[in-house]
Amino acid sequence: MTELIPNPRSVVAGSGEVRLTAHSQLYAGTATEGVGHWLRTVLWQATGLPLREGRELDDTEGDGIGLQLDSELGPEEYRLVSDSTGVLIEGGSATGVFWGAQTLRQLLGPDAYRRAPLSRDRAWIVPHVTIEDAPRFRWRGLMLDVARHFMPKEGVLRYLDLMAAHKLNVFHFHLTDDQGWRIEIRRHPRLTEVASWRARTKFGHRASRLWEEKPHGGYYTQDDIREIVAYAAERHITVVPEIDVPGHSQAAVAAYPELGNTDVTAASIEGGSALTVWDTWGISSNVLAPTDTTLRFYEGVFEEVLELFPSEFIHVGGDECPKEQWRESVAAKTRITELGLADEDELQSWFIGHFDKWLTARGRRLIGWDEILEGGLAPGAAVSSWRGYGGGVAAARAGHDVVMCPEQYVYLDHRQAPGEDEPVPIGFVRTLEDVYRFEPVPSQLGEAEAQHVLGTQANVWTEVMEDTARVDYQTFPRLAAFAEVAWSRLPAPQERDFADFERRMAAHYGRLDALGVAYRPPTGPRPWQRRPGVLGRPLEGPPPNR
Repeated sequence: MTELIPNPRSVVAGSGEVRLTAHSQLYAGTATEGVGHWLRTVLWQATGLPLREGRELDDTEGDGIGLQLDSELGPEEYRLVSDSTGVLIEGGSATGVFWGAQTLRQLLGPDAYRRAPLSRDRAWIVPHVTIEDAPRFRWRGLMLDVARHFMPKEGVLRYLDLMAAHKLNVFHFHLTDDQGWRIEIRRHPRLTEVASWRARTKFGHRASRLWEEKPHGGYYTQDDIREIVAYAAERHITVVPEIDVPGHSQAAVAAYPELGNTDVTAASIEGGSALTVWDTWGISSNVLAPTDTTLRFYEGVFEEVLELFPSEFIHVGGDECPKEQWRESVAAKTRITELGLADEDELQSWFIGHFDKWLTARGRRLIGWDEILEGGLAPGAAVSSWRGYGGGVAAARAGHDVVMCPEQYVYLDHRQAPGEDEPVPIGFVRTLEDVYRFEPVPSQLGEAEAQHVLGTQANVWTEVMEDTARVDYQTFPRLAAFAEVAWSRLPAPQERDFADFERRMAAHYGRLDALGVAYRPPTGPRPWQRRPGVLGRPLEGPPPNR
């Protein structure tokens, strides 16, 4: 079972095997005890083997598992050796050991991913092999949008497990948008009382005439967030929260109208009725007002966010902020004049720059979508380059760090194949092979500039994903291809051996089955995965390369 995903740097096969038994022990050396606890737990669930705790490495002789650090290895680097002395996993840190433990789980076969043993009599065998491995990028991310369709806490924890199984290490948690606010902020209770639910939900693309006429919503309490962050940390995953400003904020404005551009919104809201949480998709024109009231409100929000998330980066969105209300607002025009700004683009830059300074003063770093480049990039900010490569290239050349996540390549809400059976077809066709041939580092960057590419991220926007099964369908198996792109040092895109990846995927589907993932089969959607009659928005031809 050496059909590993992502593909390791070096695999040298031996000629024997290690057989784990009821007598096998697991030794976890200094600083690897947490990994040992995790590994013992998941293997006991799947195999029924107790894997008693070894007091020293010699206790694992022959049929056991040893975990320990090796200071000569990089922080996420590991070495796995399975031979006549047992299985030894060494890493430059506990994180490296953990990734080695994930590889060991793959070596044991798909049933090692189950939560109860199928048979007490089956053999658990690790082939003799030496594997040396380390990641290409430090940021290997998955963004999950829980604002458009809420995913309950258990679903989020499940996705953290799926990320860990693929050696992904950054969970970008998209918590707020026009359609819902998903995190408890205690000083502003209406964000969950009002902004966390909408009266109904559009089925399919925003042009669809289909509606689910019942309230949709939900949110994570602060204790839920603490649990999610701790669960991720045990799996060596960093959670980066996203709180959108100044656009994508209609839900917040619905809860606290004073955050909006009140000198123009009365005329823009149909019938003069109160603004509500948005129930359709697209880009709302109801954006935050550039006032001191708004700044103080969101400083309070971010104070609570920083208490919950220890991550280096805090994502502030900054994308798709229509400027119509600012152009009509006397208050916004006055602010532009007071600050000596040229236009509304520079006003947005000022808004983002305020929170860049605010976060920097508290030892954190701001990251936003590539629109934060417009009107001038905040000095310490990093960029999530989503509209193509262009924003990332411009940011890197200006000395800013970049996470490459171009819509045309790694937006997993885009359809996986042509044809009428593809459920709610959105965007360009992005097949498993297309994702596998994605290259995160733009060819336009020189060697020094390329050092600013922190890594890459796949994004899962959930407008047309009404439940976890739909999220699974859109995300897998393409996330497995993305994980290899993010982890492994692959050849140039057209030189990559996709046939070998498909061969390894044949084994990996068994792991996904054991994990209960409702992935898209290679032959196309199963009957119950289709959504006949639900309107999408397919785009024809290859995506633009920009």
